[in-house]
Amino acid sequence: MKKKEEKIELQEEQQEIDTKLNEEMLKLEEEITTLTETNKGLEERVKLAQAELINYRRRKDEETEGLLKFANQGIITDLLPIIDNFERFISHSEVSEEIKNYSVGIKMIYNNLVDILKQYGVEEINRVGQVFDPNLEQALLVENDPTKEDDIVLEVLLKGYKLKDRVIRPASVKINQK
Repeated sequence: MKKKEEKIELQEEQQEIDTKLNEEMLKLEEEITTLTETNKGLEERVKLAQAELINYRRRKDEETEGLLKFANQGIITDLLPIIDNFERFISHSEVSEEIKNYSVGIKMIYNNLVDILKQYGVEEINRVGQVFDPNLEQALLVENDPTKEDDIVLEVLLKGYKLKDRVIRPASVKINQK
């Protein structure tokens, strides 16, 4: 009988141990599930942070590229009135023999300045004979020429300029209106 009682005791102890082990296993499984969910959340946050970093770098690169592309805009805009004055002088340099002698040197200086501006991406806006574009020009005068279509640029009063693809000074023009 003692052996039977011992055996029953051992079975009861084994059941208690099994119960405790099962409880521990359930707790561990719950912890694993919680940690797995937490890990998934952290992985998503890491991926989001990486995407934000990539976007930030791309925006910064674009911003830096834009700054470099148009870094000279201020000085170029300041030089445009000088170009205008050179052009006025050249257009009126046929007045006297003395001025004609100076005009050769002035034309060389003017051409050098224009070439330098072209090297930096400055383009003249000259759209005589084309349809008026308010993005490139500003209409200062209107004339009625029945031989031309409406909104055709008849004359450029003050040249406009673009730096790369940006208008830095719109052309002042005379357009046709019937």
